[in-house]
Amino acid sequence: MKIGLSSASFYPEVNTEDSIKLMTDIGFNSGEIFLNTPSEYEEDFIYKLLEEKSKYNFNISSIHCCSSQYEPFIFDKYKRRREDMLVYYKKLCKAAKLLGASCYTFHGMRFADINTIDRKFIIEVYDELSYISLEQGIKLAQENVSWCISSNLEFIKLLNEECKYPVYYTLDIKQAYKASIEPEKYIEAMGKNIINFHVNDRDKEHICLLPGKGEVDYEKIISLLNSMEYDGMAIIEVYRENYTYYNEICESKDFLLKLL
Repeated sequence: MKIGLSSASFYPEVNTEDSIKLMTDIGFNSGEIFLNTPSEYEEDFIYKLLEEKSKYNFNISSIHCCSSQYEPFIFDKYKRRREDMLVYYKKLCKAAKLLGASCYTFHGMRFADINTIDRKFIIEVYDELSYISLEQGIKLAQENVSWCISSNLEFIKLLNEECKYPVYYTLDIKQAYKASIEPEKYIEAMGKNIINFHVNDRDKEHICLLPGKGEVDYEKIISLLNSMEYDGMAIIEVYRENYTYYNEICESKDFLLKLL
């Protein structure tokens, strides 16, 4: 398992196009790129990132975006709104392909009572999303997100059992704890379809910390991931307020390397 870094860890201080040089400067050669606004989904901006990627020999394993801007509306029953939102989704899948990423980290629907949702409609939408992404050679990686329906283990089970195409997953430790569910429960539900891993830490006072600064039992999590034959990246993803100096991120990388 290789250690990477998400450019989201610098938001909002560093422009996306400057994040690749910064990640390289502090010792990372792989990571996830977070596209922060629709203008960054456009092809001319993606080519700017591609230049930076080539210049610094940086591997982009996955992309992410400011999902609340459009992803929940992909599941809107109003057809025209849904189709407008799919325009963004298609741009992002194309962006992922151009950047050489293997997956698109997806938040999706806002939280709802699973007993009230239109399951058939939602499965049809996921099948369309998977078809669009797979056409570009990109995997949709549904993240467990506390404010989304994907935080519900029963919803993950529904996707696994009912979708025509395989749904893949991004496991995020902090989001698991925000939902008051142990990360191990998500690993068991997602199984061998986990293809991306957001690493962070926590303690009783802080929901998100740099790895090694809290109380997360990484050995237990990593052991279970190994049992699922996970061989993807471990992406450090924290908020900007979780550290003061960049060398603290490097210390977390060293901490994880010792574990692995």
